[in-house]
Amino acid sequence: MGMLAAAVAPALLASPQASLVRRRLSGAWTLRLKPAAASHGVAALRVHNFLPKCYITNVEVDVSTVNKEETFDDHPSLAPGRNIPLVNLRGDILDSSPFPLHDRASCPSGFEELPVLSEGEQHTLASTPAHPAGLYALYASYLFGNLVEQLWNFAWPATLAILHPNLLPVAIVGFFTKLSVFVGAPIVGKLMDHFPRIPMYTALNAVQVGTQLISAATVIYALRNLSHASTTAVVLRPWFIALVAAGAIERLAGLALGVSMERDWVVLLAGTNRPVALAQANAVLNRLDLVCETVGASVFGLLLSKYHPVTCLKIASGLMICSFPVLVMLGQLINRVSCHALDSSRTATDESICADLLDVRRIVPNSLRAIKHGWNEYKQQTVLPASAATVFLNFNVALAPGAIMTALLMHRGTSPSIVGAFSGLCSIMGLVATFISSSLVKRVGILKAGAAGLIFQASLLSIALTVYWAGSISQTTPLLIFLASIALSRLGHMSYDVVGTQIVQTGVPASKANLIGGMEVSIASLAELVMLAMAIIANDVSHFGFLAILSVSSVAGAAWMFCRWLTNPTDEQRELFMVDPLYQVQAI
Repeated sequence: MGMLAAAVAPALLASPQASLVRRRLSGAWTLRLKPAAASHGVAALRVHNFLPKCYITNVEVDVSTVNKEETFDDHPSLAPGRNIPLVNLRGDILDSSPFPLHDRASCPSGFEELPVLSEGEQHTLASTPAHPAGLYALYASYLFGNLVEQLWNFAWPATLAILHPNLLPVAIVGFFTKLSVFVGAPIVGKLMDHFPRIPMYTALNAVQVGTQLISAATVIYALRNLSHASTTAVVLRPWFIALVAAGAIERLAGLALGVSMERDWVVLLAGTNRPVALAQANAVLNRLDLVCETVGASVFGLLLSKYHPVTCLKIASGLMICSFPVLVMLGQLINRVSCHALDSSRTATDESICADLLDVRRIVPNSLRAIKHGWNEYKQQTVLPASAATVFLNFNVALAPGAIMTALLMHRGTSPSIVGAFSGLCSIMGLVATFISSSLVKRVGILKAGAAGLIFQASLLSIALTVYWAGSISQTTPLLIFLASIALSRLGHMSYDVVGTQIVQTGVPASKANLIGGMEVSIASLAELVMLAMAIIANDVSHFGFLAILSVSSVAGAAWMFCRWLTNPTDEQRELFMVDPLYQVQAI
C-alpha cells in the first residue's frame, strides 16, 4: 500500500496545476479515477485536463489514506495485485460549500465522477460575498473611522494656516508625514502580518486617536499663546516639533489601518475566489472614502464659519474620543458576524520577531532591514506590474485636482466659481468611476477593465496637455475643454484604483498582504515626494508645462507597462487569473 501511494503521489503532484495547491479547505469528496492504458499505468492519469475545464482551484491532494480493499475488477488490463486507490480531495470551489457530484459527459475521459458547477451557478457564486454580514459591518467601521480621519486631515492644516499665514509650517508637517510613511510603512506592514488581526486593529486605532488628540492639543496651545511670531520662531517651538512627530505617527497608523482593511479584511469577507463580489466591495470602500473626504471637509469648514478655531478643535477632539470605543466594538462585530473569519492565522505569531520590530532603540536598522526585505518580496510578486502602475499614477501631481492645479487657475485669473465647479466635478467623476469599475469587471474581467481605465486616463490627459500647449487656456472655451478633460480622466484613474487593488489582492498571498500593501504605499509616498521636490524646484507657474509633461508621461508609462504585462503572460500569471475571460479566450 505504501508503494502504491508513492506511485500515485508523483503523478498527481507533477501536473502543471500543482503550484495552485495553496489552501486547505473544507469538505471531503471521493474521486474515482479510471486507469489509462496498461502500457502507461497509473502515471498516465490525465490530471492536467481537470482544472482548466472544470474551474476547480486550490485543491489539496491527500494520498495518506488508501483503501486497500477497493479494487476495480472491471479492468482486466491491470496487473494482478494492483489496486487503484481512492484519493481524498479536500477542496472548495470559489469558497463555496461542497455540492453533489454529477455525471458529466463533457468531462475528461480520465475521470468517472467530477464535482462541477454550471456556468450560471459559477457567475452567481462569484457575485455573492462569502460573509455578507461581515462586509456590512466592515462598511460601517470604514465609514465611521474614515469620517473622523478625513475631518482631522482638513482640520489641522486649516487651523495651522489661520495660526500663521506662511505655507512653510504646513509644508514641513506634510513633508515629514510623507517621509514617515516611506520609512515606516514596510516595518508596520511586516508587524501586522505577524500579529493577530483584531488586537492589531485595536492598537492602531488607539495610536491614531491618541496622536490626533496630541496634535489637537498642540494647535490649541499655539492658538491661545502665539501671536504674530516669525516663521522661524514657529517651526522651532517645542509645540511644533510635537505636532510634526504626532502628525507623522498618526498618518502612519491611519495608512496601516487602511492597508489592513482594504488589502486583507475585505478579501477574507468577500471571498478570495469571488471576483465580482470583491470588485463590488472594493468599489463600495472607494465610494465611502470619497464621501468621507467631502463630508469631513464640509463639516469642519461649517464649524469654522460659526465658531472660534479653538472651539472647533475641541469639538473635533470630542469626536475622536468617542470614535475609539465605537471602532473597537465594530471590529469585534465584524469578526463575530463573519463566523470569526478574522481569527484565521496568516503566519505563525513569532514573539521574538515582534519584540525586535517594536524595539525603539533599533528603529533605524529595523526600518532599513524591513525596507530591504519588503522590496525583495515586492519585486518577486507576479502582479508587480499592476502594483507599479498604481505607483506611477502617483507621479501625476499637475494634471489632477490639487494645490498645483488650483494655483495655476488662480494665477490665470480663473473665476473661483469655475475652480470650485472643477473640484466638485472631479469628485463626482471619482464616485461614478466606482460604479463603472465593478460593472467592467463583471463584463470583461479585471484585467481588461484595468487596461481600459489606464488607456482612458492617458488619452484624456494627452488632450488636456495638447490644449495647454496650444496656449489658449486663457480663453473660456479652451479652458473648459482643458478642465473637462482632466475631470473626465478621473473616471479612468479611479476605475484603475479599484481594479488595480483587486488585482494585487488576488495575486498576493494572505500571509504577505500587509507587507506588500505597506511597501506599495511606501513607494507611492516616495513618488509623491519626488514630484513635490520637482514642483518646489519649478515653482514658477510658467514651468507648469514641464510638470504637465511629466504627469502625462507617468500615466502613459503605467498604461504601457500594464498592457505589456497582459500581452506577455507567464505560466504563473495564467494560472493566477485562469478564470479571467482574457486568458480563457486565448486558451481557446
